[in-house]
Amino acid sequence: MIALADKISKSFGGNVLYTGATMQLNAGERWALVGPNGAGKTTLLRIIMGLESPDEGTVTFAKDTSLGYLEQETQLGEGKTALQEVIDSAVEIRELEHSIAEMEEKIANAEEGTELERLLERYGRDQDRFERLGGYELNARARAILAGLGFPVADFNKQAADFSGGWQMRIALSKLLLRHPDLLLLDEPTNHLDLESVQWLEQFLSSYDGAVLIVSHDRTFMDACVSHVASLENKRLYTYTGTYSNYLKQREDNLEQLRAKRAAQERDIAHMEVFIEKFRYKPTKAKQVQDRVKRVEKIRSELVVLPQAHQTMHFTFPKPPRTGDMVVDVANVAKSFGSNHVYDGVDLTFYRGDHIALVGPNGAGKSTLLKLIAGVLKADRGRVEYGKSVTSAYYAQHQLEALNPANTVIGEMDSVAAGWTSSEERRLLGAFLFHGDDVLKRVSVLSGGERARLALAKMLVAPDPLLLLDEPTNHLDIDSVDVLERALKDFAGTIVLISHDEHLVRAISNKIVDVRDGNATVYAGDYEYYLYKRAELEGRGLEDEGKGVASASAMGSAQPTSATAKPQGRNVKTREQRRAEAEARNIKNRALRSTKRRLQEVEAALAPAQARYEELMELMASEELYNDSVAFDNAMREYTSLSKKIPLLEEEWIELTEKMEEGA
Repeated sequence: MIALADKISKSFGGNVLYTGATMQLNAGERWALVGPNGAGKTTLLRIIMGLESPDEGTVTFAKDTSLGYLEQETQLGEGKTALQEVIDSAVEIRELEHSIAEMEEKIANAEEGTELERLLERYGRDQDRFERLGGYELNARARAILAGLGFPVADFNKQAADFSGGWQMRIALSKLLLRHPDLLLLDEPTNHLDLESVQWLEQFLSSYDGAVLIVSHDRTFMDACVSHVASLENKRLYTYTGTYSNYLKQREDNLEQLRAKRAAQERDIAHMEVFIEKFRYKPTKAKQVQDRVKRVEKIRSELVVLPQAHQTMHFTFPKPPRTGDMVVDVANVAKSFGSNHVYDGVDLTFYRGDHIALVGPNGAGKSTLLKLIAGVLKADRGRVEYGKSVTSAYYAQHQLEALNPANTVIGEMDSVAAGWTSSEERRLLGAFLFHGDDVLKRVSVLSGGERARLALAKMLVAPDPLLLLDEPTNHLDIDSVDVLERALKDFAGTIVLISHDEHLVRAISNKIVDVRDGNATVYAGDYEYYLYKRAELEGRGLEDEGKGVASASAMGSAQPTSATAKPQGRNVKTREQRRAEAEARNIKNRALRSTKRRLQEVEAALAPAQARYEELMELMASEELYNDSVAFDNAMREYTSLSKKIPLLEEEWIELTEKMEEGA
């Protein structure tokens, strides 16, 4: 046991967050702490850290437990580089190093006896801890962590205070990971990371030997690295074993059992109450009536309380104005910042209905590309042109600062919702989880997540046909992300999105642009297709590398270097040749499995698409369709989409089939 939060209760004024919350955190366990917005997740982290006091209950730790806490906001001091800031954070390692050096001197001068034995015991214990904390590789580990979280090597020696807020959060996270505390508490650690950095963090945490407690809205991240889930629901804390997806299934199974038990209790009560009413005044049945009255009272005292369903609201967002087929044309664009050349000759074209995710390593230029498309930045060379009737809305974190602090939530909506009734505005705000008196709150008192939801709601009041979104899920909880996901999936216009939330990227994107090494490569398919293609490219690179090693080894072995060289007549392979050939075979087998899996996915998508295309062809031959303008528009939109989708799937099917035949 590393930490135990036992029977914790916490209230703010008359608002009870939770009562009797208990959880035990053990070494090697990685917990996700989930719950609706305002349930008190961050408050519980702060109680465990000792930054807030519970109204009731206790938090206890194992002896000498070290703690680390990543808050949602952080600020670094002046005068240190990013690398030095991270290295200097390892205070315990530095203290152990100093203590070990002192003990070595004392041991060298100590006489045989109890004191020497005590010193040797402590010396061994501190050496073990120093080694476990990575004291011997401190500098190398600091560099590896910074690189894993997306820092270019050139930025290691940049002043920490000169980085933006998001990058400072990464430095703060790097400091925690280097310290390697026994208990690691992380509040939204992925908010300022890109997809590749999130995947690195998943791997890091998956092998963490301490205890980890994470608050996150990123479902894919939690599925990849957590082993337990603690859920705050209806002022109680419930614990589950498994990933986030396991938790959802277990929770639903538990709810089904609770519903069944509640229904059985209500049936029993109803049956007994019929008997009680029927025979209440019959002396001969008095004993049976009294028995049933007592049983009804007992069942009522044990009646299952069903958890309240999460508040959700379905809202049909207004359709954007219709544009021409071509929405954005990026032609021969170059952009530099001083000596940093980000792009040189980028060409891209986006079309109506494209939902594009920009992916790639941090610092590659995703936000720069989005700003060029939005017109926030001007290209040094080339042009960015919009198609017919195209207007755009750009969302980034600074949009939150554009909200008027003096306005109420509904007043802020009034500023953009011309012609809307108060009821319509409240329905939209309800879709973004502002309920009841929430709409009367001043913007100045809203949390970061509430501001983000309000800014997104404003954007979707009368949406532009081109939405440009830079990390829209930062500071949102899972319910809020669900609302945004539904809105974006149904959006009939064009979206260009940057997000570290893999679940959101998978849900809404139908085209991927990979930004790296000054290039922007378009993958005309969803995120799964992109991953398949990237794996294929990397596999080819490894295979070529393996062939190179084998070839070089073969050339070397063909040239005897001494009189004891093996006879040339025998086909003797070096260890390097055998290793390279085995690796090449493994790569080929992995590629074939990947190809077969993708072929099955393509076939599963192609058959229904072709069948629906045939249905639409017949439907569009009917005069009735042309008399119904809404049905006609829907049919045309689906027909246009399938007309683009089916040839791409067929082309990929042919390519995959040929690969399977070649590899057979």
